[in-house]
Parts: sequence; C-alpha cells; structure tokens
Amino acid sequence: MICLHQVNKRCRFLLDFEKEVKRVLKNLKPDDHPFRGQDVDASSLGWAMSAVSSRAFRLHGKKLSDGTHVDVPMMLPLIDMCNHSFNPNAQIVQEQDAESTNMLIKARCGGNTDQTDDNLVLNYGCLNNDFFLLDYGFVIPSNPYDCIELKYDGALLDAASMAAGVMSPNFSSPAPWQQQILSQLNLDGEAPVLKVNLGGSELVEGRLLAALRVLLASDLETVQKHDLNTLKSLAAEAPLGISNEVAALRTVIALCVIALGHFPTKIMEDEALLKQGVSGSAELAIQFRIQKKSVIIDVMRGLTSRVKLLSSKEKISAQG
Repeated sequence: MICLHQVNKRCRFLLDFEKEVKRVLKNLKPDDHPFRGQDVDASSLGWAMSAVSSRAFRLHGKKLSDGTHVDVPMMLPLIDMCNHSFNPNAQIVQEQDAESTNMLIKARCGGNTDQTDDNLVLNYGCLNNDFFLLDYGFVIPSNPYDCIELKYDGALLDAASMAAGVMSPNFSSPAPWQQQILSQLNLDGEAPVLKVNLGGSELVEGRLLAALRVLLASDLETVQKHDLNTLKSLAAEAPLGISNEVAALRTVIALCVIALGHFPTKIMEDEALLKQGVSGSAELAIQFRIQKKSVIIDVMRGLTSRVKLLSSKEKISAQG
C-alpha cells in the first residue's frame, strides 16, 4: 500500500537526516549548539517534520526549460488557517511584485461563498488519502483521488489469473516481443518502476492495463496495430478484442480480491469497531482502512460492469 511505502521512505530519510545532524553538531561548542545541547534523534526530527508538513503548501518555484515549475513547500502564515475542500471558495495566488523581485502570495476569495462570514477553504491538492493522513492528519471520505498501490509481479499475476480462470503462461515468462513492450512501459529492464495503482481517476493505471492486454495477446501483429497510449487507455474499448479485454479485466478484479484478502478485517467489522468507541488515532487508522477497502470495491464494481457489457456484446455478435 502507498501509505506503508511513504512511511518507510520518510523513516529512511529521518534516519539519514539524524546521522547528518549529529555529525554536524558533534564538535560544536555549547554556545553554538542550535538546540542548546538537547539530543536530536529521528523521533524529534519526525515530530518537527510533521509539524511543518502539516501546514506547508506546495507553491511554484523555479521555472524549468519545458515551462513547468519546481514545486517548493512553503509556510504561509494566516493562509494556513484555511481548511481543505475539493470544492474551495478561495485559492492561493502567486504574483510577482512589480516593484521588486519578491513573490506575493495571496489567498483570493472566489465566487462560492454565500455569506460574508463563511469559512474560507482551499484545495490542498488532488492527493490520495495516504498524503492527507501523513501530511495533514485527516482522511477524506470517498476521495476521488484515492488509490491503492500494488507491486507489478509475475507471480502475483499468475495467482490472479488462476483465481480468475484466465490461463496464460506469459505473466512469469513473457515472450521476447512482450518483454520489449514491458520495458517500454517501464515494467521491465534495468531500472523498472514496479509500483502500479488501482483506483483514482484512471481506475486502473494505464501501464498495468497495457501490460495485461499485451501479455494476454497471442501475436505481435495484432498488438502492433495500436500505439502504447491506446493500449494504456481504459476508454479504448477492447483494442485487442473482446476476449482479450475480458481476460485482462477479470485478472485485475482478481488482483483486487487478493488485495482485499490482505486486510485483517472487513468493512462491517471496522464500522462495528468505530461504533464501540476507540481512541482518536485508532479511529483515524480504521477510517483510513475503510476508505482503502472502498477504493478496491469500487474498482471491482466498475470493472465487473465493463466485463458484463463486453460479454453481452460478444454474445450478440456471435448470434448475429
């Protein structure tokens, strides 16, 4: 899951940062010590990072050659009092001061306020619940950008395909031409990126969908008729044929079942725990867990509907 990956990543950073800080502070005189001699470890640095990240905003920094900007986290006094909403009534505006090189940061009210005493709300970003939980300490119910992260793995796909009744020898041992396409998708080769997402705006990450379509295809010529963007698009309805598409989607549904099986509880059990009353931190963890399961279930529902529609079309074409 993404949250575990992010936690591990941040813990590794804090441990490395602790070593660097202690190296710098080791030979300082007491009067020069920035923390008045207090010991600085990964735990205290973690609390400091949490305090800063929970109130920081990602603003545009240096402009790159391609026209995009580097994101720079900044602390914005007063503005950081605004809460989050995906339907904000205010926005952060960056402007260049005409009389100096300074950058002006403003919170500008939009047109979604009905009363003069309405609270101003900002969109903290199109983030999944992992980042909302780690950076801001809350979880968004039914977050449209929430997703789960899986590792692309041939053995896992083999297990999913068996569960789905889809037989293919190519998941663990792709043909050379399939392996070449996997490399283009950055799922194979020297430095592959094996983390793929389910949920969010795409429902199924394009790289995973393209990989399944290709691995379930029987010949190169059929695949070569389409570019990678088409193969990665869920909107491209069955580019390699209905049977291929149904098999690919059923494999993803089976992956969802496997992912759900890794949770120690079911949603109904989580809801029962919340009704019993738990601590604040436990409540947050359970809410986070419920939302992740809901994402998986939504993916399964969406793909199951597609499979039923495609299967009915296949029957109609066979009868015709």
